Amino acid sequence: MDFKLDPSRDKSLLRRQLQVERQTMVDRPLRAEQLQEVLQVWLLGRSEVAIGAYWPIKGEFDALPALYRWAEADGQRIIGLPVILRENKQLRFHAWWPGCPMEEDAYGIPKPKDTPQFEPQLLLVPCVGYGPRGFRLGYGGGFYDRTLADLRPKPVTVGLAYAHGHVPWLQPEPHDVPLDVILTEEGVAWQKPA
Repeated sequence: MDFKLDPSRDKSLLRRQLQVERQTMVDRPLRAEQLQEVLQVWLLGRSEVAIGAYWPIKGEFDALPALYRWAEADGQRIIGLPVILRENKQLRFHAWWPGCPMEEDAYGIPKPKDTPQFEPQLLLVPCVGYGPRGFRLGYGGGFYDRTLADLRPKPVTVGLAYAHGHVPWLQPEPHDVPLDVILTEEGVAWQKPA
């Protein structure tokens, strides 16, 4: 049986609570399968050919299987994973494909080794939690916010989360950059108005 911890207004504590919840959900494999389907269907209507993603950690949703199927449908499509730039703690995206050379970054997360860098047209962003108006709760390092504040042209940003991570009272910090869309296993949880 799933359990829901009392939400904390302290973001550091809230991050830990949501991560524990996510990692202990007994139905997480089913939720992941449902979110794979949601993402695949959502991508059908998109024209972008270069997507930045992430290597899943701490029970995050793994978007790579859906992206690999997306890329197989057209040989011109590119998937990338982030590489952290030490000098400004921003992310740059390097091409990824199953079996490409990988190495661990300073945080122990696998990253592509010596593959081409590219600018993503669409960026999948992991969410520990999410709130109103497209704001996300990440791990607190600010990597995505710094990166999004600097990328030109700005890619379409898509947060990926499990529905348990919805925090209706979540308030953004001044540096937080809202996402364009948030997808969960239940479908589109939020979309920026046209």
